[in-house]
Amino acid sequence: MKRIFVVSSLVAGYFLNAQSIGNSPYGAYGIGDVKYDNTVDISSMGGISTAYIWDFNNNFNFRNPAANTNLELTTLKVEGSNENNYFKSDFNNVKVDKHSTYLSNIAIAFPISRKVKFGMGYQPFSSKSYDILTSSESTDAVTGEVLREAHRFHGEGTLNTVQAAFSYQVTPSFALGLRSNFYFGKLYDIEEVSFSNAELVSGYSNSYRIHAFNFTLGSTYQKKFANDRKLTLGATYTFGNAGQMKNVYTNSTYYYLLGENKGGETIIDQQTNFDKKFLPQEASLGLGYGHETKWFFGGQVDYKKGENFNFLGQNLAYQDSYRYSVGGWYLPNYNNFRSYFSRVIYRYGAYYEKGNLQLSGTNINKFALTAGVTLPFEKSTINRMNSVDIGLELGKRGTLENNLIRQNFINLRIGINFADKWFAKRLYN
Repeated sequence: MKRIFVVSSLVAGYFLNAQSIGNSPYGAYGIGDVKYDNTVDISSMGGISTAYIWDFNNNFNFRNPAANTNLELTTLKVEGSNENNYFKSDFNNVKVDKHSTYLSNIAIAFPISRKVKFGMGYQPFSSKSYDILTSSESTDAVTGEVLREAHRFHGEGTLNTVQAAFSYQVTPSFALGLRSNFYFGKLYDIEEVSFSNAELVSGYSNSYRIHAFNFTLGSTYQKKFANDRKLTLGATYTFGNAGQMKNVYTNSTYYYLLGENKGGETIIDQQTNFDKKFLPQEASLGLGYGHETKWFFGGQVDYKKGENFNFLGQNLAYQDSYRYSVGGWYLPNYNNFRSYFSRVIYRYGAYYEKGNLQLSGTNINKFALTAGVTLPFEKSTINRMNSVDIGLELGKRGTLENNLIRQNFINLRIGINFADKWFAKRLYN
């Protein structure tokens, strides 16, 4: 157990030390670029989770807290993500690369009884990390002087979430679950406008301070057949939004001293708003079919309700969004100890997301293909599986139409999953 905690601390320490959560310029709007789910196994299968009940005893599903029928061991997960984004726009023929590495998930889960399971976890929920500079030139009609106008867009901050989930097995086939989600963090956006013939910079900034929570209800029904086949149905609904988001909008003029220090700042307009509806309602339906301990294939549809929000002093709106996911896993033969790769679990998937953001009349949609493997430790057994999970995601977001930005991305996720009977009572000393 000591060795497990030491390795976990080293992994978490590395990612925290390198923590730099990046995203696209589309993350400038609202509460930032929302991370759908950073769990390696689920993201490797296109994000299917609603009807995903893991066949073995070493994994906890936070997305659907009811889908934890088979958890029998205490599990500890530490996972990190490496995001590689490649941006292109026809506006001024812009091409930019951006890379980031961060701790994407840390969780612990264990069975309280045969019917009740519990898990706690941490994940980044959304982030802002962008810095864009655009400029244009014009000629003064009277003096003939060339005037340069520059716009700088900058954003930073992370919104985190801590989750606690319970799963209750009502009958051998039917289960219910409840997850509470606590959100906390700070976000910041600013647009600065400057002219070559002016000393002062005009700044339009938004700062957000968030402390809020909501709840997710989940349910699953699994029908097992005589030939080891199984059919799984799942549903989740996220509701409620207690707490608040404090938003301070400031319009001011100033000049820069050394570095980022401002001087001579004059506040032209400042507004403080409190919002309690920035976390949208969500719902998900899933269906899966598989062969016990051999393979599984599923699909799901996710819905997220649109919300209004304030951005740089303007009221904007998120549209209703939909996400369609398919994926699954395949295990050749977990009893074949002569061939290591027969005990490797192979994952695959794809998803298409109709984005909730619309700019210049164009929806910002997203599509990706995913794949991954679960590599069991050499001496790991199927009844006590410790593993390294690796996932890969390749896709694109946005479009080149209307001078918008197309984002191509390659995301790599790596995690370690330890499983053991930590809290079991000893029958003999």
